[in-house]
Amino acid sequence: MAPPESFANYPDVVEGPDTGYFQRIDHNPVLRGLPLVIGAELISRSGFIARFFYGNTGIGKIKDIADLDDVSPTFHPTVTPLGPTGPMIEFEPELLTSKYASSKARYYSASDYHELYKSGKTTPLKVVETLLSLTTKAGKYSDAWADAHGAEKLAVEAAKASTERWAAGKPLGVLDGVPIGVKDDTNVKGYVNHVGMKYNPSIPFFAPKEESVWPVKKLQEAGAIVLGKNTMHELGSGTPTNHMNNAYYPGGSSNGAGSSISAGIVPICVGTDAGGSVRVPANFNGIYGLKPSHHRTMNMQMTVCVTGPLAANVADLTIAYRVMSQPDADCPTQGRFALSVPPSPSAKRIMGVYRDWFNRADPPVRELCDKALDYFAAKRGYEIVDISIPFLSEAQVAHAGLCISEMVEKARRRTPNPADYLSIVNPANKVVLTMGSLVSSADYIKFNSLRTVIMNHLAFLFQKYPGLLIMTPTTPLVGWPRSPDDDARGMSDTNNSMRNMSYVFLANLTGTPSLSAPVGYVDPQQGEGKLPVSLSATSEWGSEELLLAWARDAEEYLHETYPEGRRRPDSWADVITLAGGQ
Repeated sequence: MAPPESFANYPDVVEGPDTGYFQRIDHNPVLRGLPLVIGAELISRSGFIARFFYGNTGIGKIKDIADLDDVSPTFHPTVTPLGPTGPMIEFEPELLTSKYASSKARYYSASDYHELYKSGKTTPLKVVETLLSLTTKAGKYSDAWADAHGAEKLAVEAAKASTERWAAGKPLGVLDGVPIGVKDDTNVKGYVNHVGMKYNPSIPFFAPKEESVWPVKKLQEAGAIVLGKNTMHELGSGTPTNHMNNAYYPGGSSNGAGSSISAGIVPICVGTDAGGSVRVPANFNGIYGLKPSHHRTMNMQMTVCVTGPLAANVADLTIAYRVMSQPDADCPTQGRFALSVPPSPSAKRIMGVYRDWFNRADPPVRELCDKALDYFAAKRGYEIVDISIPFLSEAQVAHAGLCISEMVEKARRRTPNPADYLSIVNPANKVVLTMGSLVSSADYIKFNSLRTVIMNHLAFLFQKYPGLLIMTPTTPLVGWPRSPDDDARGMSDTNNSMRNMSYVFLANLTGTPSLSAPVGYVDPQQGEGKLPVSLSATSEWGSEELLLAWARDAEEYLHETYPEGRRRPDSWADVITLAGGQ
């Protein structure tokens, strides 16, 4: 079967071998507290010890897979849909109207802020001043926000400008005056990137950025106000609160974004996703997260990482995605992407489930996701088909190798002396980056050969089943319990990290878009507050609007069919009331 002509760089349409699925069980040591500090130093300073742990990861074994011997590597999973690149699809009326307003778990949307400012009951300036009192150092929600080093004034200035536009009756649109957050690895003009590291003003990397990256700039041009930078720690050591249940982690690494949206502080955040870092915190915090096609919103100079939105509701996720993905004429890669067009109402709806893979989730997760699938089949007209994907366990290891090796190259450029890059990271990341530095050229080439096999097989599935959604839980875990001892020095738990990414890695490896939507809640094993469970859909390259259409169905299911309805945390902040609105 020939690749479709409506794409550039579409993979060969080749069905992969039937390898079955086996769940990888890792046996890496779990390090926390003082043992982590000591272990990190030993691993980073001793080549022998480092190579022992590297061998234990299985990363070096990918190059020995015989099926990859004659497979050409795919070094970048950029598959570009061709066609009109603009204008941006207009926002449908339902995106501009508050939905589920009568719900006890209502989250404010961009449209709520828009109507509030239009009524004159409060202003963007009052909202931003209220929020800064909650998110700066002494505020109740400050652990999800990085130190702005005085850049808070930029949010105030933007709020004043928005307030003046509203007073003159000339708002820019639905996002004008809406507060948003931006992950702390993403450039915003005037703000510092900490990337989860301790601030050191003597290092040039920590200088305020001169320009916002393209997707953030487009949101700002639409009137959205960057309230600040959301903290990002993989796990432990200053991790923000999971407001659904503070005895659990909020996921990583866009966890400040997930925490702040769940708490009601902002309706939209910009995150990055190299291994589920948008979708996993969306899951653990009971919100929505979209990982776009590779390079859809900006060229990130990595083969696994993309920039995408998180939001409290699907309307705002859609609005944010459309604004962020507008073509950049100066970028020969991102600027070529054709518009993602919403599916026709008459289009066939089809879901693919790889049961051996799907069923490896914890039983409560699997049960809730199965109930949601039953709903989509019975009430929304989706056909469910059985599929399989080859080499999934090996592909996850290859993805991990790609992630950590590319992280090393990024980290090397953050210090004046590239050889000294480990000096500015915490113990947990010392371990990760040391492992990444051991990835050989042979390893890297074979990771990308395996990427080719998986992408070719996905192309086969997408051509066999047009409009296919590959369905999995977002994560197999019922939350990730938090240990009080982790706050001081962090922790390193590769076993749980790998299992947590059992499903999300596929979209990062192959460059496909993927979306996480909550479908229910389960009782916790510790703390207070039920834990969210999310279903994830992954679709063909360039088909983000197909995912967003599905997410609207999922949102309706959660609010109107799931017995308990949607939930929000007891610590949810009623920002509009606090800012003087109704």
